[in-house]
Amino acid sequence: MMGTSFWESPFVLDPRPAAVERHGDVDLHVPTGDGRHPAVVIVHGVPGPPDAPDARDWPLYRGYGALLAERGVLAAIPQLTVAGPDDLYAVAARVAAAAELLRADSRVDADRLGLWFFSGAGLLLGDWLRDPPRWLRGLAATYPLLAPLPGWPPVDPRFRPIDALDLPAPTGDATATPARPDDTTTPGSVDSGGTGIDAARPGEPARPTLVLTRAGRERPEVAPTIEAFTVVARRRGIPLHVVDVPNGQHGFDALDHTEESRAAVRTARDL
Repeated sequence: MMGTSFWESPFVLDPRPAAVERHGDVDLHVPTGDGRHPAVVIVHGVPGPPDAPDARDWPLYRGYGALLAERGVLAAIPQLTVAGPDDLYAVAARVAAAAELLRADSRVDADRLGLWFFSGAGLLLGDWLRDPPRWLRGLAATYPLLAPLPGWPPVDPRFRPIDALDLPAPTGDATATPARPDDTTTPGSVDSGGTGIDAARPGEPARPTLVLTRAGRERPEVAPTIEAFTVVARRRGIPLHVVDVPNGQHGFDALDHTEESRAAVRTARDL
């Protein structure tokens, strides 16, 4: 794939394409079948390269939309633009609006939603860790940036997911039973201890399932933020499912077409 831009690189899996509806700045990847579906907001990486096309049209994110739809999950991909830290406020609002768009859709079970963050969008994870709504069943982050990088202009503490882990558990949080603090899975295996997007019972508030996919060949400026995040989660006793891709690089799901990559993507989706 020499000479191919990242945004042109094919997805590592080949799911059956889903029907795609464009609603302004949000694409919906719609599964087949009647009834109310669980749903996931896919939060693509930011900031994108200045010459890149709309991330909703990248094979990578269209692949994730199809992959979720294949399992009966309706996926929303909002278009996001970040040029500097101040843009994170607007992007966070767009992600929340995409979740509400899903919840208002008659094809969606409004009490069964998840959010899946990629790369630099990991900075937006903090809002959902601090005060998860009752309808939020899962949070996933794939090769995420989890703290502002050194040398950046000041960034609102709101966009520091590591700090969010250190806050007290949400009121009514079902944490009476201690959980394994750091649940590591190997690529392709699904940890039976995971709660999954469907597992929470109505009327029983609980932390959303938290899934972290980390690449063994991560960028040197990103890897320390992921390590720090896992250390804090372990110290706080927060259940965290880790999917490791030992030979994967940042963007492995488009750059490293290996069975290890394919297994890791499936594992994260299934968790």
